[in-house]
Amino acid sequence: MKYFIGSLVIVVLAGSLGSCRSTKRIQTAISKKDTTVIIPVVDAKADSVKFIQEIYQSIEKNRIDFNTFSAKVKVDFTGADGKKPDFTANIRIKKDSVIWVNVSALLGIDVMRLMITPDSVKLINKMEKTVQFRSVSYLQELAKIPFSFKELQALLIGNPVFLDSNIVSYRKDDKTISLFSISEVFKHLLTVTTDDYRLLHSKLDDADGLRNRTCNITYGGYENKNGLLFPTTRNITVVEKTKLDIGLQFKQVDFNLDLTFPFNIPRNFKRQ
Repeated sequence: MKYFIGSLVIVVLAGSLGSCRSTKRIQTAISKKDTTVIIPVVDAKADSVKFIQEIYQSIEKNRIDFNTFSAKVKVDFTGADGKKPDFTANIRIKKDSVIWVNVSALLGIDVMRLMITPDSVKLINKMEKTVQFRSVSYLQELAKIPFSFKELQALLIGNPVFLDSNIVSYRKDDKTISLFSISEVFKHLLTVTTDDYRLLHSKLDDADGLRNRTCNITYGGYENKNGLLFPTTRNITVVEKTKLDIGLQFKQVDFNLDLTFPFNIPRNFKRQ
């Protein structure tokens, strides 16, 4: 069951397998060409600062706003052990309140149900007939990434994560604009399109030079869903001591429907 918990954390946190990590290590986790470097500001004049502010505000305005969200997500990933397990997660969200996930494996068999609020995590393990109650820090411990409920919600919806206004430089070409920001936790290189500021790529590196943690998120397959531009595919690569490649394909996406969040705990399930 720990395997499924770790897998689910990948889906909702783009993190790591936590307690299920393989002991296999990658000798060179991040090549030099893949590390984030500070991009020189194209124009050192005041116009550059104004340009950065305008792009940042345009990205903020492009955020998907919603009341509720639902989708079926097909998950494919390859861990350090070379295994390629697949499963499906049904996700429902009530903005800023609840993230509900139901995970099914082969033949559509339900294996777990998860409910996350801004301060708690509840997990029903249907295979082992157990239930767990934890604080939201439980997912952070598994993923080894300091996601809050807000960041987790943004990741699932397709909004930028860890977008910091402390942008120190940018790069622009005919089709893309890249902004480089630094926070206390991450150095972040965010790339968007020049025409409508769609998210293309997000690269997070540890601000702490003693760690070698990197997360790459690529957004694609944009479709108009209820008047909102939504990325239906995400490719995620997480590297620290091991490497994980994750593919997410969102289907049956809907916004602002009336949703329920069932979480009935059978009497015979044991609490852990």
